[in-house]
Amino acid sequence: MRRVAELMTRDVVTLKEMDNLARIDELLRQERVRHLPVVRDGKLVGLVTHRDLLRALAKSAAEGPLETLWAMDFMQRDVATVHPNTPLRDAIQLSLNNKYGCLPVVDHAGDLVGIVTHADFVRLAAELLEDVDLREAAAEDRA
Repeated sequence: MRRVAELMTRDVVTLKEMDNLARIDELLRQERVRHLPVVRDGKLVGLVTHRDLLRALAKSAAEGPLETLWAMDFMQRDVATVHPNTPLRDAIQLSLNNKYGCLPVVDHAGDLVGIVTHADFVRLAAELLEDVDLREAAAEDRA
């Protein structure tokens, strides 16, 4: 059975609660990611998504400069997580059932150790389909 640890990204780009909107916008663009976990002392405390950023930018346009709005002002606080040993099937089902674009991966102490995204699941599906296609082609050659 495949586990989350086999698929997750380990080198996760993260935020601090006091990172401002300008920094968050810069990181999302620079790193080409759509999800930024927010950590305090290595522990996951929230999540900022590209969608959250867009909402915050709209709010900022009405209230003031980008430097005056912090991650802690608009991050999602109640974030669903998985563990490295969670079966991939369970993580995929959790993501699909709740329409999550990502699942931060935490260890038993609550430390962020990775992230798994819809893009990771799609890459896995592509690999599995390629394997199926190769097996079918091999079976046709033997027939």
